Amino acid sequence: MPVAARLAAYYFAFFAHAGAYVSYFSLYLAARGLSAGEIGFCVAMPQAARIVAPALWGWLADAWGARYAGARRAIIVFSAFAMLAGFVSLQFQERTSAIALTLFLLSLFSAGASPMVEAITFSALEGKAGGRAGEYGPIRLWGSIGFILAVMGVGAWLDRAPASILIYVLIGLSSMTCVAALALPAGTAHAHQAGQRLGAVLRRPEVLAFFAACFCMTAAHGTLYVFYSIFLEQAGYSKTLIGALWTVGVIAEIVLFLRLPEVMRRFSLRALLLASFVCAVLRFLAIGWAVDSFLLLAAAQLLHAATFGVFHAGSVAAVHRLFPGALAARGQALYSSIAYGLGGAAGSLIAGWSWVALGPSSSFALSALFGAGGAILVAWKVRV
Repeated sequence: MPVAARLAAYYFAFFAHAGAYVSYFSLYLAARGLSAGEIGFCVAMPQAARIVAPALWGWLADAWGARYAGARRAIIVFSAFAMLAGFVSLQFQERTSAIALTLFLLSLFSAGASPMVEAITFSALEGKAGGRAGEYGPIRLWGSIGFILAVMGVGAWLDRAPASILIYVLIGLSSMTCVAALALPAGTAHAHQAGQRLGAVLRRPEVLAFFAACFCMTAAHGTLYVFYSIFLEQAGYSKTLIGALWTVGVIAEIVLFLRLPEVMRRFSLRALLLASFVCAVLRFLAIGWAVDSFLLLAAAQLLHAATFGVFHAGSVAAVHRLFPGALAARGQALYSSIAYGLGGAAGSLIAGWSWVALGPSSSFALSALFGAGGAILVAWKVRV
């Protein structure tokens, strides 16, 4: 099977699991009797683990990668099976503290997968004539397709079944991810290159501003990922319609990924990143203050193409430029740690607090402020 097809299969399986988890896990926790604050705390645990775990896995991958061609794939396989084991054990936990600890450990041992897959994918694309980074989109879009199918399918199912069945869905999708991980290419061993020092790269103002902006974007999404489904359910939307709104965003993301080669040829990474932050401001204001309008909510979800698709594709491409060669895995791991770890944990915790203290609309307005902060950082210092 071609390398691109094997990578696409992994993205499909992994993001099918992510779609079910992101869209409905808060409903699963609510069905188990957890309060809004407890849900925010539990959902923050995986992000908290990702603050340090991806960086550690990235260091290990780069250290092993100089001697062992399959180091990155081995970490991805281990991560997939750790994720499966975590969801199997989660169904036996009763107390909130035990659920939170299980989610933390699940993420601690599975957090190595995403940055390793991004590093493998960009290394494969770099090997093509011209280093065609724009072709990341046609591979990555299969993750979006998996996300859509899971969101729509699970949403329709949850309209007819209790939310407690979600754990079995997650176990099934995690098993599929394990199979896809085993089929990934091993890659090639890389040599340590003289003159490359991680500390020197991290001290560059451009890199510091870039990572700070990434933190802002994922923190901005905290309220969305923790409370969006609950917010819509309380506003009277069925789970099928909730799934449809999630799907609108991912369809827009798929269209973006299909056009990504052309988009990345026409615009600089800096321009794409700046546009994604401006769209984040508009998106979260619309969600927070127009929940009664399905059309405006759908329009806001179309901006997911920018706030996730453009942002993520631009960010991983920027990391690949800023952290070349032997620093590649550690660069992607640091991006995952700072953005999806530190930023995600902060966003979830802030969402849990603001939802109770300020209310839903103000919580989404706070998300918009994080988006504005990221835009300022990109405009001020980032040059990629």
